Amino acid sequence: VQLQASGGGLVQAGGSLRLSCAASVRTFSRYVMGWFRQAPGKEREFVASISWNGATTNYADSVKGRFAISRDNAKNTMYLQMNSLKPEDTAVYYCAAKILTTEWNYWGQGTQVTVSS
Repeated sequence: VQLQASGGGLVQAGGSLRLSCAASVRTFSRYVMGWFRQAPGKEREFVASISWNGATTNYADSVKGRFAISRDNAKNTMYLQMNSLKPEDTAVYYCAAKILTTEWNYWGQGTQVTVSS
């Protein structure tokens, strides 16, 4: 499984960005997908996840009500809509996938999100 994250950039506080994660796998719909982020000097942290059919989503408390995760299984793509961005959202955002395990098996290369105050 190869994951390609894109859509990062520089945005002012209060702005929005939409990240995408394209997966090169035939059975994309079988995978639980997720977003993580790592800020400079900090450990990587969970942001959001979505079940195989999109019916179940989970969010870190820090992004609830501002971020929305979604997926399009027909396009093998997952999204993260980020609204009301804050400077503390600045990080490299990674997409990840897992199947039949509790650990995340596959990781994308990351996309930089920078929020200026």
